[in-house]
Amino acid sequence: MTSGTSRISGETAERLAAVAHELADAARIETLRLFRSPELRPDNKAASGFDPVTEADRASERAMRAILEARRPGDSVLGEEFGARQGDSGLTWILDPIDGTRAFMAGAPSWGVLIGLSDARGPVYGIIDQPHLDERFEGGLGRARMLGRHGQVPLATRRGVALADATLMSTYPEIGDAGEQAAFRRVADRVRLVRYGLDCYAYALLAAGHVDLVIEAGLQPYDVAAPIAVVQAAGGVVSDWQGRPAHGGGRIVAAGSPELHARALELLNHD
Repeated sequence: MTSGTSRISGETAERLAAVAHELADAARIETLRLFRSPELRPDNKAASGFDPVTEADRASERAMRAILEARRPGDSVLGEEFGARQGDSGLTWILDPIDGTRAFMAGAPSWGVLIGLSDARGPVYGIIDQPHLDERFEGGLGRARMLGRHGQVPLATRRGVALADATLMSTYPEIGDAGEQAAFRRVADRVRLVRYGLDCYAYALLAAGHVDLVIEAGLQPYDVAAPIAVVQAAGGVVSDWQGRPAHGGGRIVAAGSPELHARALELLNHD
């Protein structure tokens, strides 16, 4: 399972968090400029099927990269739209300028800007930012909080919830391949409520104690770095479907408690 602990000092942590919030502020400007705008013109990145990207995605990542170039030139950067830049500091910023571009296109406020920070062991800090709702979920480097129009609210996952009473979320009902779908259904058939379609916002709700499980497949590193840091800082557990570190993407299970996480793993791996 991924670990959110880090040897980053308090003073450095303050500087890094300040840069992260500067990135999120810049991304808010670029994403809100085109959200629910008639000027939005999505493109399709996929050779087959549909993988949308918009100018808001590109502008958001360009704005964040420009800040990192100025503020943290020695750090590595990995972004969904513009790839990797290698640094020498041992830290990597992992950016998803709009996680949930389909929701963004549809005018639904369930997309988010993801800003993750990793060292050699995995994510140590993350922000899940929902600009339209003015909700910023921050976790790691000694922080676990949501900042927004209601002020500052501590983040804490829900504990003591049995699987039969749990709420499970996933982005797509048609999760992964046939085998992955069957494994997912073994969990979904045993929980109280299953909901779909919230992309990164599902992890924010897990960190805030509103849902109990998020299970997904086919994810990329930029989809998961920030959510992992936020969920773990709030007391949750995140791994792949075999209980291993998940920051490389792929199959993800996030739970509000170790007990619920263990039960989900059991069902995902056994009939």
